[in-house]
Amino acid sequence: MYPRTPKVTLAELIERYNRGETHAVTALYQLCQVQQFQVQLRETVTTGNVRGFLFAFCAVIDGVEYKTGMGKTKKEARSRAAHLALEDLIPKLDPQYFTFFFPPPLCEPKGKNNPLNELILEAVKEKYNKLMGGYPEFSSCGSTLAAFVIQSCTRFDVVAIGTGDHNTRETVASDGRLLHDAHALITARRSLMRYLYRHLLLFFSKNPVLVAKSIFEQDGKTKLLVLKGKTTIHLYMNQLPKGAAQMSSRLCLKPLSISTWEVNNQMGLHVAVEGNVFSTFSSNLDQMSSKVVSMSASDKLTQWQVLGFQGALLSHLLEPIYVNTILIGDTSCSNLRGLEFALNQRVDGIISKLPMYYCAYRAHVGLVPAVHPTSTGGQRSLSMNWTQGDISFEIVDGLVGRSTVDSPNKSCSSLASRLCKAAMLSRFSLVTKESQRVDLSKAVSYREAKMMSKSYQEAKNLLKSHLNQKGYGSWVVKSPISDGFSA
Repeated sequence: MYPRTPKVTLAELIERYNRGETHAVTALYQLCQVQQFQVQLRETVTTGNVRGFLFAFCAVIDGVEYKTGMGKTKKEARSRAAHLALEDLIPKLDPQYFTFFFPPPLCEPKGKNNPLNELILEAVKEKYNKLMGGYPEFSSCGSTLAAFVIQSCTRFDVVAIGTGDHNTRETVASDGRLLHDAHALITARRSLMRYLYRHLLLFFSKNPVLVAKSIFEQDGKTKLLVLKGKTTIHLYMNQLPKGAAQMSSRLCLKPLSISTWEVNNQMGLHVAVEGNVFSTFSSNLDQMSSKVVSMSASDKLTQWQVLGFQGALLSHLLEPIYVNTILIGDTSCSNLRGLEFALNQRVDGIISKLPMYYCAYRAHVGLVPAVHPTSTGGQRSLSMNWTQGDISFEIVDGLVGRSTVDSPNKSCSSLASRLCKAAMLSRFSLVTKESQRVDLSKAVSYREAKMMSKSYQEAKNLLKSHLNQKGYGSWVVKSPISDGFSA
């Protein structure tokens, strides 16, 4: 039976931190969630006359910078910065006014106006309508819309869009040219990766004008690239992602009244098969060994908020990239308890185990009006993708895993999607050449190139092990055939 999570007062939460039972970074995020403060641990410069090689971070809470914490590793510096912020923050909190519930109230009440949310929403709506202006036959794709928005200073640019509700029914391909998963969030994220590759090429171009246009700059200490200062990424989804994020609110409010079987099925890991979702505990999975099975969108989102949205290949060049804000426009959704649980509660306690650069990043989530009405009509298997800089969008048949004949953009005669693994490996090879990373050119296959990203793979294995040990199920192992191809 899933244990009832007790109601914990803010005073008890603080007491747990003071007793050393809660890590400083975790405690800082929990306290800020209770009061709905925006919090970020930001890398900065070392303070005072400090000798030696040290990392420095400071907590920024609702725009206010707290004392700088320093350490020999980024993890140590983040922990110190969180500790210093808590020293200042805790005395200002009056426990009698705040209570910590399960799960923490990360999201804003529906209908509450937030200027940032409105700017993100308007940018997504304007860009999607502009793209679809001349293609009414594909307008129904917007039901599942997902989009990434980059904020820099006062600009809000939609840089990647994806739609879709299926993964392929074809057998696993060995050449990397089949798009296995065409769900909206996954196609939007792969479109975001195309955007990141383009900006890496700008950075490594050695042309000062082009370098200045890149969103990246080099970290002087790690030599990896990071997003330029004041650059943040936001995610909008027109529907809750499939899987644990869609769990019933009954599980959050009255877990003891629900059967253990239902708790495991809804709160644990899920897989998608031809667009249908199954718990990893389901016996139906034994009958699907011949089909392409993908982890659910909820589980992939959980993974990316720990490992970063850049993936294994780009981790050779980039520090993890996380999303600051996640907005849901699902008109049938009344709360985001399931999403909060999927993203945060399931990975609680993992931070101290992760290698340098990685964390369990807690995005601010909120309910907003939908950009596009949800429709049950149209061709449900179709998926659209677009990246800033594209002349036109691409339409993929999610069940087939390839572009359609009438797609406004077709990359090649075989109709392989520009989001497929082979296309991503080709971009990676080009970037490694431009960056003069000779060591990375030694990889003979897509799989080998990913496995060479040691820290990323370590963090990924730790995440899988953590979820399994917590009772949420096992991450599905992909067929080795799918990643064995070469450029």
